[in-house]
Amino acid sequence: MFLLAASPAALAQDGEPEEAEKPAPSLSELAAAADLVALVRVLDTDYQYTRNFPSGGSAFLEVLIPYKVSRPLEDILEVYEEGLHEGECYFENPSVLEEGRRHLVFLRFHPQVEDQYQGLDQGCRLEMLVTADNGYALRYPLNGIEVSDDVQGLAQQMRYADGYAVFKFEDLPADERVWLEENGYLAREGEHYRYTHGIPVSEVRKLMGPEALTLDRSLK
Repeated sequence: MFLLAASPAALAQDGEPEEAEKPAPSLSELAAAADLVALVRVLDTDYQYTRNFPSGGSAFLEVLIPYKVSRPLEDILEVYEEGLHEGECYFENPSVLEEGRRHLVFLRFHPQVEDQYQGLDQGCRLEMLVTADNGYALRYPLNGIEVSDDVQGLAQQMRYADGYAVFKFEDLPADERVWLEENGYLAREGEHYRYTHGIPVSEVRKLMGPEALTLDRSLK
């Protein structure tokens, strides 16, 4: 789902204002709240499903680049989630013929199970794509967490070398596809579409801030 600015709180039917939504966190706030911040790749998932939606279980993630480390870091992480709620931390399972998606994740230690992680209440992942020069960029518009940072000015035109940057016409809801195309964030390639913008990971690191990141990663 593409993320737009939250609208003002609506009025309830009885005329009383509904409880205001919590403001979106900044990337530095997400990083500060997390025990682990890392660029990861999804290897596998083991979920239970309810009406074709995951409703509990574990995802297994390969750590590609750690940014914040709070204890000795495994090469493969287990992220456990349970239930359906705001900020849920589920990942798409790759098929046997494709690599898993890459994400920038914000995780906390599981309070009861050693060596397991959970997502933050605000969300746990932002989709990353591989660029043509073998770097990484956050897909723009951001996909996964609504953040308060003004990131539009950081978005650049990108040429991606990532299979997940290209998709079929029917893979996105029509209203989302139209909005992205009208705003120049999609390009047509025959019967497919391609994402065209991203935020370089170097800019993302600046937004997370050095205070929230682990400069000494010897804990790994």
